[in-house]
Amino acid sequence: MSRPSVRIALTVAATLVPMWALAGSVFLNGVNIDGVKGQRFEKATVRIDAEGNVHIDAPGYAARVTTVTPTPAPAAKPPPTAPPPAAGPLDAGVATAPVPAAATAPVPGRITQRYWLVTEQTTPGMTDFDIDVYVNSRWVRRLRNNEEQVAQDITRELRPGANAVTLIARKAQGSRRSTSASNVFKVIIGEGNEGGGNVMIDTPLIRFQKTAADAQDATEEFTLTTR
Repeated sequence: MSRPSVRIALTVAATLVPMWALAGSVFLNGVNIDGVKGQRFEKATVRIDAEGNVHIDAPGYAARVTTVTPTPAPAAKPPPTAPPPAAGPLDAGVATAPVPAAATAPVPGRITQRYWLVTEQTTPGMTDFDIDVYVNSRWVRRLRNNEEQVAQDITRELRPGANAVTLIARKAQGSRRSTSASNVFKVIIGEGNEGGGNVMIDTPLIRFQKTAADAQDATEEFTLTTR
């Protein structure tokens, strides 16, 4: 069985470069990639339109535009407060207001729950699908068609707040072991706990599945918000 190829994801920061503005823009599969350097595209078709724009059609490559937000400069520290003057004869018996303490910096957000990835297969090996798992554009693992049930704690792969989870299912090439929709490969991600050697998903947040009746590769993106 040949190993499926891995699609390459190219992240491009949305910036303006005067040099490209003079010579037209460059597009990869319809996405503007001005400013990208040091890239090589295999098996690509290149065309130049009437306005001087360069269009690269390269199957197997994808470009994603990301807006880069500049980090704000740290706020200037206020000048130190002068200590109150010592009490004199005329100040005897006069109460003074206490100097307020400096504000405490907020504690960064933390994930208080545990998040698990669990698989379920009717019969391992019958769907002929392998599933790649990405969290925030970072590859986590490949779920194999012929392996037993997987239960993995993915909390450390997540960040507080919203997370992008992408599941890519690829059909194995060659003869199919089954074409029945009753053979199912499920992936469930959610909040859960572990105890006694068992993992319990209390709150399922993501559900993804393929069956042996499916013949095409599939990609699905989800947003998982931690708490």
